[in-house]
Amino acid sequence: MPKLTAGGRHPVTLTLNGRKVDGFAEPRMLLSDFLRHELGATGTHVGCEHGVCGACTVLIDGVPSRSCLALAVQSAGADVRTVEGLSPDGGHTLGVLQAAFREHHGLQCGFCTPGILMSLDGFLRAQPDASESELRDMLSGHLCRCTGYATIVKAAVHAQQRLKEERAHA
Repeated sequence: MPKLTAGGRHPVTLTLNGRKVDGFAEPRMLLSDFLRHELGATGTHVGCEHGVCGACTVLIDGVPSRSCLALAVQSAGADVRTVEGLSPDGGHTLGVLQAAFREHHGLQCGFCTPGILMSLDGFLRAQPDASESELRDMLSGHLCRCTGYATIVKAAVHAQQRLKEERAHA
């Protein structure tokens, strides 16, 4: 474990959306708080702080993970991807998932959307040929109080098709 600074904070270095970043975290600081407050990645939302709602989902080494259940110091050296990392050019254009959500009105207030997008990103990378039923099952791990999920499912299915087309042309 790295040495503590005078303030009792550990240095934490990780890769965030493809860039190596450094910060400091107290031993009990959650990854969600570290991302938002130390690194400025405010797209990661914090809802229930118990891992139930899914709003704080990020990819840690390619695996969808609840950042409110991980400690920042545990993530040292990891590759962390947040919703900010979905844009292919650093935020100037929307990624495939983001564009599908916009096109199909897959969000209303948008609070749950970053976590849903990150879970879908990880899921569709691991299971590009998932059925709609499997997509719905994966989405059941997220709480959304606004949409009723129908538009989220439409957006997910559309994004899945677009991603397949992109892979076919690559």
